Amino acid sequence: MTGFDPLAAVLWLPLGAAAVLAALPGYVLPARLNVLACLASLVCAVSLFWHRPPAGDYLMVDDLNVVFIVLNTFVGFTTATFSASYIAHELQTGRLTLGFLRFYHAMYQVMMFGMNLALVANNIGLMWVAVELATLTTVVMVGIYRTPAAIEAAWKYFILGSVGIALALFGTILVYLAAQPVLGEGTGSMVWTVLITRAASFDPELLNVAFVFLLLGYGTKVGLAPLHAWLPDAHAEGPTPISAVLSGLLLNVALYALLRFKMLLAANPQALAPGPLMIGLGLLSLIFAGLMLYRRVDIKRLFAYSSIEHMGIIVFAFGVAGPLGNFAGLLQMTMHSLTKSAIFFTVGHITQAKGTQKLADMGGLTETHPVLGWTLVAGVIAIAGLPPFGVFMSEFLLVSSTFARQPVLAAAVVAGLLIAFGALLVQITPVTFGPPRGRNARVHASTLPIFAHLALVLLGGIYLPPALVAWFQHVAALLG
Repeated sequence: MTGFDPLAAVLWLPLGAAAVLAALPGYVLPARLNVLACLASLVCAVSLFWHRPPAGDYLMVDDLNVVFIVLNTFVGFTTATFSASYIAHELQTGRLTLGFLRFYHAMYQVMMFGMNLALVANNIGLMWVAVELATLTTVVMVGIYRTPAAIEAAWKYFILGSVGIALALFGTILVYLAAQPVLGEGTGSMVWTVLITRAASFDPELLNVAFVFLLLGYGTKVGLAPLHAWLPDAHAEGPTPISAVLSGLLLNVALYALLRFKMLLAANPQALAPGPLMIGLGLLSLIFAGLMLYRRVDIKRLFAYSSIEHMGIIVFAFGVAGPLGNFAGLLQMTMHSLTKSAIFFTVGHITQAKGTQKLADMGGLTETHPVLGWTLVAGVIAIAGLPPFGVFMSEFLLVSSTFARQPVLAAAVVAGLLIAFGALLVQITPVTFGPPRGRNARVHASTLPIFAHLALVLLGGIYLPPALVAWFQHVAALLG
């Protein structure tokens, strides 16, 4: 295919699909087109492993972001597949109208465009704009049910997200000001590939202040405590496919932006070491979310706090850094995205079958809905970090690498993991194995995305292909 540019296709495909979906009436054809557009984006993203265009002033593909872009498009595709059956049920029950469905599918592709653009941006200003676009798109999708609770959740998400993105903007401006005396005025002082090569010459004090704002700003998007308040409401009140995207993708996009700036500080020997700040916020998020899991009464809020817990683990891992710490962070990020989205797929169909999100009103799922009940059990086992799933492998690497360097921190991580495991055990056991409770309506669940994700997570715990291990080792070395 002479002249084919997969980088451009990863951006233009979702944008073009959004324009078409905004004009298409009905449900069946738009839902299928949404899936096909995501599949095409995934194919183009995978082709970036072999066909990588040279970096420009605004776009680039390197060894770090290709991992994120492939994961982003894969989960985007499987979520669109799940969404086709899930949203059909919402249409039948009257929670959504055909007009809102047209808006939903168009916004889904705009959201994918925003996240893809943030991941391939070579300009730190463009990356900020793309993260903001993805955030605003998910804000309107969280409130799509138009209930008072959904509108309140969308409004809270918008306010707190705006505060976070404003802090990130200020941090981005400070990075530009630190680079300006060395690189001069204009967009050249915002190009990532230029910044990283000259970072050692930048003013370290400006970089230090910039990273504090960037950590707080993008940390809000990552869902780190105490900046997490938007996340549980957004998960609980929005459509379940958006919950899966928020946990599995959007948090990773904000994390990616944070890692980029961490690399910038690491390239300046006089700048602040970002590790202790990331370790502190990560550990706080892990322990805080683990404790909060015990008090949840809504199943989607329960797994929202589980996402906060795991993002804390991931940020902690990248804070510890080193070859094993970064490798564990990359593996944990990948396994969490796959596992948590599979859990939300399952939870979406469970809530449709039970007609509620309240944990007290559902029980005995392995008896009343065996497929959904047992997939939820498998998902919880995986996300709790038990063998033989991939999350166990990443958490084992993290604890062992931390224990070799800082045993006290390793003990704190283990304590946080045990707290979260106990909470999940207490909360989910009655739902899956207790006496049947609530209504037992049947739903036509799309289980293929659930099984595909759980199979990949299981494979990640049993066998990692040598090529994938070598790739992650290489990226871990780049992260310092």
